[in-house]
Amino acid sequence: MPAKIIDGKALAARLRADFSARISGLVASGGPQPGLAVILVGEDPASTVYVRNKIRACEQVGIRSCSHHLPSSVSNAELLGTIVELNAAPTVHGILVQLPLPPHIDLPRVLETISVEKDVDGFHLYNVGGLVTGNTVFSPCTPYGVIQLLESEGIEIEGQNVVVVGASNIVGKPMALMLMNRNATVAICHAKTRDLAQFTILADILIVAAGVPNLIVPQMIKTGAVVIDVGINRLPDGRIAGDVDFAGVARKASRITPVPGGVGPMTVTMLLENTILSAERALLQERTSRLGAQHRSDGAG
Repeated sequence: MPAKIIDGKALAARLRADFSARISGLVASGGPQPGLAVILVGEDPASTVYVRNKIRACEQVGIRSCSHHLPSSVSNAELLGTIVELNAAPTVHGILVQLPLPPHIDLPRVLETISVEKDVDGFHLYNVGGLVTGNTVFSPCTPYGVIQLLESEGIEIEGQNVVVVGASNIVGKPMALMLMNRNATVAICHAKTRDLAQFTILADILIVAAGVPNLIVPQMIKTGAVVIDVGINRLPDGRIAGDVDFAGVARKASRITPVPGGVGPMTVTMLLENTILSAERALLQERTSRLGAQHRSDGAG
């Protein structure tokens, strides 16, 4: 039997419909309209498309978005100054700096400057470190999207052997930590792994985020495995391909995500989720602060 396709586009659409209702309820109860600020540095064509898609997604669910397009020659001080201003803006609940950045930009410092409470990408050191203890403020969007896909399919994570191919700070490492927090047994493979197939063949769930087209072929997976393809690669002929030989692996796996239409739509959807969550927390903090002030006033009276 061919693998069941895990339709990330359909799940994203269902979640976003819920987001619209959630935002309407938040505003109706006196809360703020969630706001996302996106910073784009330079003229990278792919980044420009990604930013445009994120802004469009915000508009569709009712998130107010603002875009800050800075030249590729921007200094570290200027970029950090923009972030500091957005940290202080009460109408901004999430800040996203589109990657990659020009080589002269100090990326770690940029990520650390974004307020933890507005780090909706989940890249701040506090949020990354929080994954170790299972107490992060915001989970990184792509791994969070993968978890949502698995749970939507009723796929058991606890006790499963999971292999993550790719050890990036954006996907592979946080993905492994999130799976461990759900009691999976996790192996992380990377460019220096010898005989990759000896690991992938053991996986009940195989998550591939290596950035290598068709890296995973049918003989590298066991029959019935769940295969999540995070890779997005543009081939010389212009076609988009994942890291998995989809046609071949789909004949052996039990479930598989397509590229495009699998993990990609979920990444943006989790960005929206984190932004809404940030606005909800802002309302809770405001009410808590107001209540505390009232109690102090009553006590003084």
